[in-house]
Amino acid sequence: MQASLNTGQDARLTHSIELTPAFHDIDPMDIVWHGHYVKYFELARSALLGSFGYDYPGMRESGYAWPVIDLAIRYSRPTAFGQRLRVSATIVEWENRLKIAYRIHDAATGALLTKATTTQVAVSIATREMCFVSPDVLFEKLGLPKP
Repeated sequence: MQASLNTGQDARLTHSIELTPAFHDIDPMDIVWHGHYVKYFELARSALLGSFGYDYPGMRESGYAWPVIDLAIRYSRPTAFGQRLRVSATIVEWENRLKIAYRIHDAATGALLTKATTTQVAVSIATREMCFVSPDVLFEKLGLPKP
């Protein structure tokens, strides 16, 4: 069973950022091109992991890379140039993999625009082997007991 969490139970596992899509993110239909959403998720994920002191340099220092192995996105409503967005990232699984759920809301109205998940796995930098259980350092950084 995956260690997981109802997203409302531990606010420490959620982090939000605000951003406004740049002009170069807009496609010929005057909305944000679908591929740029991944960049927004990355910004929120980096802020979330940084809040635990386990950003990408910290991961490297701990001896693990955490590549994204799965990405799922559901676009509900388009976003436009100049629209202020709130992007939240929440850790929802951590025992055998790091699964993060994302929500993009219109910052002014609160309307849900997009939701997504990414799944990352620990890979030993020294051996290039995937870990089938998350390393102890992840639990330590998140302040969670190891099952």
